[in-house]
This record gives sequence, structure tokens and C-alpha cells, in this order.
Amino acid sequence: MRIGRLPLDEQLAALRTVLGANPTLTTVLHGARALDLPGWWVAAGAVVQTIWNHVTGRDPEHGIKDYDLVYYDPSDLSWEAEDRAIRAGAELFGDVPVEIRNEARVHLWYEERFGVPCPPYESAEDAIDSFPSTTSSLGVRLTPSGRWKVYAPYGVADAFGLVLRPNPRQAPRHVYEAKVARWTEEWPELTALPWP
Repeated sequence: MRIGRLPLDEQLAALRTVLGANPTLTTVLHGARALDLPGWWVAAGAVVQTIWNHVTGRDPEHGIKDYDLVYYDPSDLSWEAEDRAIRAGAELFGDVPVEIRNEARVHLWYEERFGVPCPPYESAEDAIDSFPSTTSSLGVRLTPSGRWKVYAPYGVADAFGLVLRPNPRQAPRHVYEAKVARWTEEWPELTALPWP
């Protein structure tokens, strides 16, 4: 039976196995745990793309450009504070492409970059809820004891089913469509649902 059709608890157990097969992802998870940024998750592309690679029989790291490490620290919204986290990550991760972002400050630059305003997020989970595709709205982290935690507000069935579903909550249509174009080039098996 396909993983996306299993009961949710079995999907989550399979997810841990699938993600654990990507050695770079597990390295990033261990490094992120060491950085211990507030409210952190390794999220989005690298997580869902590891799933797609498993389902399509590709190498676990195929097509992954970078690893998104999101966190939430509203205590200091300055670029300098976020840059300190980015530099600490660069020192820790070396050549591994890890993109670190403080989701508490996204509203400060989002409109200039994407053309629409963004209300301040209330948490890293709130930010993940608004990613351009519900399919990539996934986050994983390791607890201090080594237990995997998963944040999947829209579930994981679409990821295992190779379905791209738009999320119009925040991102504009052109952002979703740009992601669809890149992702379907790397993973032509994906079915992209149209923007509503």
C-alpha cells in the first residue's frame, strides 16, 4: 500500500524512516539541535523533496538546493540578530547549504520582495502554515533526547502522493507557480494543482 494511504500514525512512522535516509538532512537536524534557535524547524523543500525522492526511487538528496532552518525570535527583529544566527549556522554547517531565517521578522521585508504585505507571524508554525504550497508546509526537528517531532498542518499524504497543492493564505500566485516550474522540472512525476 502507498504510504499516503496508510493511517496517519503509520504515515508518520514511515516519514521518519524516509527522512532518515537523507544523510545531509540528518546532519542538518543534529546541527540545528545544537544551535538551539528558538522555535526552530528544518522545513519546506528539503523535507518534502526527500519524500519525493523516496517515492520516485531517486537518491535521497536529488534536486535539493538547500535546507531551510526556520526559527522564531521576536525579542530582536534586527537584521544583525538574524545575521548572527546565519553566521553561527555557516560556521557549524560548513559547505552544507542551510538557509536560516527568523520568521518573526519576515513581515519587515516580504512585501518588498514578493509584492504583497505579510502580517507578522505569531510563531514558526504560523509561518510554515503559510508556505506557498500546503504540500511543502512541513517541519521536522530533533528533541534534546533525540526524538523526532513533525509539524504537518496539512498532513503528509500529498507529499507521498506527489501532489502539489497551492496555499493562497499568504504567498502570491507567481511564487507558487515559480516553485511548481522548478519542482516539476526536477520531479516530473508531480501533479501540480492550479492556483484557486
